[in-house]
Amino acid sequence: MPTSAITLRQLRVLLAVARHGGFGRAGDDIGLSQPAVSQAVRSLEAELGVKLLDRTTREVVLTAAGQSLVAPLQRALDELDGVLDDARGQAAAARGVVDIASAPTISGGLMPQVLAAARERHPAIQVRLRDQVQQLAIEGVRSGAVDFAVLVGMEDDAPDLEQQPLFDERFVLVCPAAHALARRRLVRMADAAGWPLVLLDHSSGSRPLIDRAFARAGVALQAAIDVGHAATAFRMVQAGLGVSVLPALSLPLPDTAGLCAVPMEPALSRQVVLARRRQRSLAPAAQTLWTLVAELAAPRATCP
Repeated sequence: MPTSAITLRQLRVLLAVARHGGFGRAGDDIGLSQPAVSQAVRSLEAELGVKLLDRTTREVVLTAAGQSLVAPLQRALDELDGVLDDARGQAAAARGVVDIASAPTISGGLMPQVLAAARERHPAIQVRLRDQVQQLAIEGVRSGAVDFAVLVGMEDDAPDLEQQPLFDERFVLVCPAAHALARRRLVRMADAAGWPLVLLDHSSGSRPLIDRAFARAGVALQAAIDVGHAATAFRMVQAGLGVSVLPALSLPLPDTAGLCAVPMEPALSRQVVLARRRQRSLAPAAQTLWTLVAELAAPRATCP
């Protein structure tokens, strides 16, 4: 029998009447008047050609046909509601503006891939990237100026931020290809400290890690030049002003011919994380981008 004239409203009215055992209470539940509820049930019975309810002056009860219909109908509508909720969630996640901050070395090494994938997979989401030093990016997350950030992992100084680890990344010594240290398979920290050092300054999330690693190795560390960006460090090294310790994610940068990178001994690494305000839910579009960053970073976590 064709069911094109049967409406979802009629079906939901029937379920409400069955649930409450009366037209008045069912109407209160779903926001309809008692006459409208009664009319919806009569129309449904007419379309189906079967009596669904027995009405008396004191109660409304399901007929045998009504009883056989209600349980599978409830399951079908529950499933339909779930499908519609999923569709609404996907629609909400597929559009919006998302502000992301990332540390400069991460901006150059990971975020181009993220932005390209976001444009391809989620064209209705506008992503605004802020390439900022670690401290400014953290302040942006805390103030709500950005939805989340991709940063160097923080220790106990950020209890108000939720951090999701992405991958661990090694530092390397960067020096001219003709430099004495370039011929080493590994460079000890003591040997690196014997040359003028060009290092990221303390606004970077990497600098405290470098300072602590040299201190643990018992090596006095004194930077000859502090710089704000890895690109500047490369230029200083190219000019013969010293050697640098930089995260591998900053490699390669344009126009760095004549330089080489050598692993450090003992190994020095940093953890790259996603960071957002603790106990604050992300908007659907921002959550979509958070998940995308984690997905694209996952292969790096498996690299040795």
